[in-house]
Amino acid sequence: MKKTLIAAAIGCALGSVPALAESFTDSAPVLSVRPVTERTPVNRQECWNEERRGYEDRVVTRQDNGAPIGAGTVIGAVVGGVIGHQFGHSSGGRDRGTAAGAIVGGLVGNQVDRQNAGDDPGPGTEVERRPVTREVERCRTVQEVREIAVGYDVRYRYGNREFVTRMPFDPGRRIRIAVDVNPVPDQPPPPVYRR
Repeated sequence: MKKTLIAAAIGCALGSVPALAESFTDSAPVLSVRPVTERTPVNRQECWNEERRGYEDRVVTRQDNGAPIGAGTVIGAVVGGVIGHQFGHSSGGRDRGTAAGAIVGGLVGNQVDRQNAGDDPGPGTEVERRPVTREVERCRTVQEVREIAVGYDVRYRYGNREFVTRMPFDPGRRIRIAVDVNPVPDQPPPPVYRR
């Protein structure tokens, strides 16, 4: 132990101060934290809905198109009536056969008329324009200035002294600090005692 003290005293006397330097970490209570802000322009989207009136085209098909009976329907009814008349055995049966044949022949002829018409919408289809109201979203870019935190001024106490430092974050209730212990070079070396 005595040799260590003597070596330390000699080191101080010779000016080799870094040999005695020691660093360690500790924590200190935080007294206050004040955010440091800057005014920064920021773009943001502002959107709203508005009603727009317009027109919509709708295709409407009528069930009864009011068109005259086509040639296929007439020919089908005549042919069906003739064939139906041939199958009846009595006078009442022939009348019924003629009527039934005319109805079936007319239906078949009408179907042929429709198939011949193809994709043509014909007079039974029409387009209606109806007024409609729709909600449309509109947006615009708005520039505003915001206060943005760029750091924190932290006041803390270590020992019996207060310190202030700027940090990139809020440290909370305690702050970790690095302590560097060095002897003061302008002090005279401690006396060496001999026995």
